[in-house]
Amino acid sequence: MLRTLCAALLALSGPGNAEVPDELAYADLNVGWRDGPTHVAGLTIHLAPGWKTYWRVPGEAGIPPAFNWSGSSNVAAVRVHFPVPRVFEQGGIRGVGYVGQVTFPLSVRTHDASAPVRLRGDIDIGVCKEVCVPVTLQVRAELPVHGSPDHALAALLEDRPESGGRLSCEFVPIADGLRLVARTTLPRLGSEETVVVETGDPQVWVSPPVLQRDGEQLQAEVEMVPPSARPFALARSEVRMTVLSEGRAIEMVGCH
Repeated sequence: MLRTLCAALLALSGPGNAEVPDELAYADLNVGWRDGPTHVAGLTIHLAPGWKTYWRVPGEAGIPPAFNWSGSSNVAAVRVHFPVPRVFEQGGIRGVGYVGQVTFPLSVRTHDASAPVRLRGDIDIGVCKEVCVPVTLQVRAELPVHGSPDHALAALLEDRPESGGRLSCEFVPIADGLRLVARTTLPRLGSEETVVVETGDPQVWVSPPVLQRDGEQLQAEVEMVPPSARPFALARSEVRMTVLSEGRAIEMVGCH
């Protein structure tokens, strides 16, 4: 396991006298194994006790993680797999993410499967407790051609949202974007359900959904506002809706 840390801390919110631990976050890399043209590795982010970080969609507030692998060699692409997140409340605002520790499995597609990989990553995350701070972690590792599959890491590759059913959508232009009404048939996952709607474009702001349930019929209504703040065209295939509850996630991709 390789451990490196480069953190830049800036308080964004909360009481001015809130303490930030000296070692707020650090990253370990499990160098994993080679599977044909793809190398499987595991990026673990450790947080100080009680601190949280965020899923690819942070909820009502927070900073989604951003991964930059541009300094790497023998890397065609890196796919980051997001484990099923938790939903938590902070200051009356609902967030979606991870508490204490999270491992992101990485699928690293190589140019040359017979050669090692020089992985160089800069990972920007938001970390919150009483205050929220942005943190930049640096990962520097050599991924060998060979390696033994790690059963724990392989299991994490399966910790992903389940595929859901059919998603039907109605789009209505509004003054600064679009209103989406998405409907699906889905048994209730738990007493508290959180729904996340994505457009495929991180620059498009999506409001927290207004939910309605009638038995197995679930409806989510959101407003979507692009940087231009004008009505815009959105491909139905790019809409993604995820329902989270009690450690489970069910995902529906594309509107019919």
